[in-house]
Amino acid sequence: MLKGFFIPGPQDDGDAVTGTYYEVASADPEASQVWGYTDRLSYAPGETLVLHAMGRGPARLTILRDGLIPEVVVDQDIAVTFAETPRQCSVTGCDWPEVFRLTLPDWRSGVYVIRLTVPGHQSEHMFVLRGVSDLTMILSTGTWCAYNDWGGSNHYQGITGPHGVEFAPEVSIHRPWAKGFVQWPEDAPRIPHASPLLTRPRYPHMDYARAKGVSKKYASSGWAAFERPFALWCEGQGISLSYITQHDLHRGVTPGKRAVIVGHDEYWTWEMRDHLDAWVDDGGELARFAGNFFWQTRLSEDLAVQTCYKYDAPRSDPTEDPSRLTSYWDHPGVGRPAVASMGLTGSMGVYAGWSRCAAHGSGGFAIYRPEHWSLKDSGLGYGDVLGAASKIFAYEVDGVEMTMTQGLPFPADPGLVGELTIIAWSPATTLAHSTGPHDEDKFIGRLDAEEVAQVVYGAVTPETLGRASRGNGCIAEYRRGRGAVYNAGSCEWVAGLIAREAPVERVTRRVLTGAWG
Repeated sequence: MLKGFFIPGPQDDGDAVTGTYYEVASADPEASQVWGYTDRLSYAPGETLVLHAMGRGPARLTILRDGLIPEVVVDQDIAVTFAETPRQCSVTGCDWPEVFRLTLPDWRSGVYVIRLTVPGHQSEHMFVLRGVSDLTMILSTGTWCAYNDWGGSNHYQGITGPHGVEFAPEVSIHRPWAKGFVQWPEDAPRIPHASPLLTRPRYPHMDYARAKGVSKKYASSGWAAFERPFALWCEGQGISLSYITQHDLHRGVTPGKRAVIVGHDEYWTWEMRDHLDAWVDDGGELARFAGNFFWQTRLSEDLAVQTCYKYDAPRSDPTEDPSRLTSYWDHPGVGRPAVASMGLTGSMGVYAGWSRCAAHGSGGFAIYRPEHWSLKDSGLGYGDVLGAASKIFAYEVDGVEMTMTQGLPFPADPGLVGELTIIAWSPATTLAHSTGPHDEDKFIGRLDAEEVAQVVYGAVTPETLGRASRGNGCIAEYRRGRGAVYNAGSCEWVAGLIAREAPVERVTRRVLTGAWG
């Protein structure tokens, strides 16, 4: 029995892992409910925020700046009325009426939570008040949009297509965020999990989501999963952050001297990369504690619709420019390998610490160059493992083609345009191995490995499947132009800060606040 406003998808089988379900507004005008979204993802002080909403009002509107001590900036009643929700709202937007607008004062840059409350129901949305400082967090809004399944569809599953069962290659920002994207659900598990060997792997975060009435994707993306705990840790350490979104970067808003990306930044536009590359080449320093740099997307002119045809792109993407194909960055036709920007790529890494994908690995990064400046005073030496206790090497990771010489790793990817130093690495894979039906994975299985083999290497053969399934995740420093990228290529790095694992905290603090080199 699904909870709250969650309903089964057309092919739902009732299973937490293989089933499909989603949250959507009730079509009953008398239902006690309230939902809302903003016209944009981010604003600068002086710009006007517009809130669209529907429900059985009046509703209480509370806006607060998220942080260790949330700061309430608006708290008032607003009029809200029922409005229909289009069947394909995930694609077209909800088109609900405007209920509130505000010219934003010169508040502190940050992520602001919009809380809407009526008797019996509360929902949350968020917006970013952008700002640029010496340390700017670039929020991974491309991935937030890709995973948001409110209304039924995202870039993974959906109710689109002729039979209403396909994922959506186009998704709109004009809808609420999925439950769990704004605030982390109480006692919710993170993704890493090692099921007992020789048994079918389970996914505790998906079991939790279905049982508790939370988005199936709550642990994969959104402010609450990655950026928020990192930002709270920074606040507790006295490290000041300002914030912009990937959508801001797309239109040319760049950070100050140093920037940080956290968690899961899987989806990027060509323009985002252009502006980031130019900023790094001009002396910018990017600290990336994130994983799975993978897909090219496109954005509509108003930034409201994101397009990604993914594995179906060669057949279905209408673009006439092969370089803008919304497929892998490492697709040969795109001609812009991921490593050129970040030094690492998702197609050489991807999964670790869950399913049957290196689930029983160390959970941390094995150190190969302990003399690197980022490891100073960490106490770690050659062969030690960073972050194993809190499993920072997990979920999705980024790696690079490499060779080993005299016990040291060296990059061997021709797509690099700068100097890459591999500091630490551990194995990862796209293949969920099994010994038979009793331990076969029904979620990842072989499909991802076969897709990488086909897209990157041109065919699925035993040789290419082996290449696609033997990957790695790295910590590396990438020097290009006059700047640099410090790339700790794992989504779950923040788990080390949540757990207060001292070596992870020391490395993070040094990278964020110390001199590079």
